[in-house]
Amino acid sequence: MITEIKKLDRNSILLAKELLLDGKVVAIPTETVYGLSAIGTLGSAVKEIFNVKGRPSDNPLIAHVHKDYDLSKLVLIEHDYVYKLIEKFTPGPLTLVFQSKGVVCEEATCGGDTLAIRIPSHTGCQALLKEVDAPLVAPSANLSKHTSPVTANHVYNDLNGKIPLILDGGKCSGGIESTVLDVTDKVPRILRAGLVTKEMIESVVGRCEIAMHKEGDKVKSPGVKYKHYRPRCQTALFEYGDIKGVVSAYENAVSQGLKPYIMCANEFEKDFCYKNLLLLGKTPQEIASNLYDKLLEGENEADLIIAIAMPDEKGVNMGIMNRLRKSCG
Repeated sequence: MITEIKKLDRNSILLAKELLLDGKVVAIPTETVYGLSAIGTLGSAVKEIFNVKGRPSDNPLIAHVHKDYDLSKLVLIEHDYVYKLIEKFTPGPLTLVFQSKGVVCEEATCGGDTLAIRIPSHTGCQALLKEVDAPLVAPSANLSKHTSPVTANHVYNDLNGKIPLILDGGKCSGGIESTVLDVTDKVPRILRAGLVTKEMIESVVGRCEIAMHKEGDKVKSPGVKYKHYRPRCQTALFEYGDIKGVVSAYENAVSQGLKPYIMCANEFEKDFCYKNLLLLGKTPQEIASNLYDKLLEGENEADLIIAIAMPDEKGVNMGIMNRLRKSCG
């Protein structure tokens, strides 16, 4: 199969629509990461997503819809606070988990009774969703457990020859996957941390819980059960401020003939003069935006990526630490 990268415009959107309606899978941009999409009501197409990615069959998918789509076609909205969240945070990097009406196929929900839905803010993605006017289920457009892609070339490097089309909508601005929030109960629960934080949610609804995932739990959300986001090189994760530990690991790697890189916030640049660095930025938002891009850059240059943890797990840092533990821990 020949894989084409086409700039996202009216012509490429129409081509993508034709492929999707024909049961094919297409890589698409969102503001978080690139997704591997298929029509959510076509079971055979959804199965192809799992086949292309090598994705475990019990790891459910998120359905993406345009901002004017009637969610009640797909799910039950049982609590009034949900409407406040939709008004405040969508379109955007928030996924809501509802009781499903069974319209989206069981291949996408992995046989479960809930469905995760997101309204992405990427304008090109919105245009495609509006054109198709159907839920597109889409996990990240990479091989399972590898680092999520934030550019069209990242997708191509993983899926060349496996899919017909990649829509190039530029580098993703958010950089990590959406926050996933279970809204099936009276109090919402965060299943996966992201750019919409616990504090932001509580400012709207008053109370929000963090789900504690246990062995044997039924999976309602992607990104909670398996190792994820890992680059194809060795990794290590050090606590915030452990400069001596990082330097020791770096020098030990060099003594073994390896090429190490230190991945850290810009504030640590002065502590690691003359060493190979992958600088993530200054603010949590910048660090989130650059995290996967730097992991993928690092795997092409380094034998070992030595990452430094965030100073706390407040706000966006919670989502960053979730990804750092899964990718480098």
